[in-house]
Amino acid sequence: MLAVLVRFELKDEVAARRFDALAEQIVTAVQEFEPETLIYAMHEVEGAPLSRIFYELYASREAHRQHESAEYFTRAVAELGQYVEDTRVEFLDAPSGKVPLSV
Repeated sequence: MLAVLVRFELKDEVAARRFDALAEQIVTAVQEFEPETLIYAMHEVEGAPLSRIFYELYASREAHRQHESAEYFTRAVAELGQYVEDTRVEFLDAPSGKVPLSV
C-alpha cells in the first residue's frame, strides 16, 4: 500500500476555479478506470482559499505508477501547471488505523 499527499498553492481565484474543474475530471476518471486507487480525494483547505490537498491511497506502488502514466492524468497535469504557484508531494508509509474496507 502507498499513500501520497499533494499540496497545491494556486495563483489566484481564477486559477483556483479552473484547477478545480480540471481536478474534478481527474477524480471522475480515477473513480472509473483505477480500481487499485483506493482513495483519491481533493480537499480545499480551511482558511487558505488558494490551497488544495489531494490525499491518495493506492493498493500498491504499481497502482500508483499506473495512475501517473494514465493518458488522462498526464494530459491534465500538463494543463494544471499553469494554475499552480507551488506544489509539495509527500509519499507516506502504509496507514495505520481505520482504512477502507476494500484494503
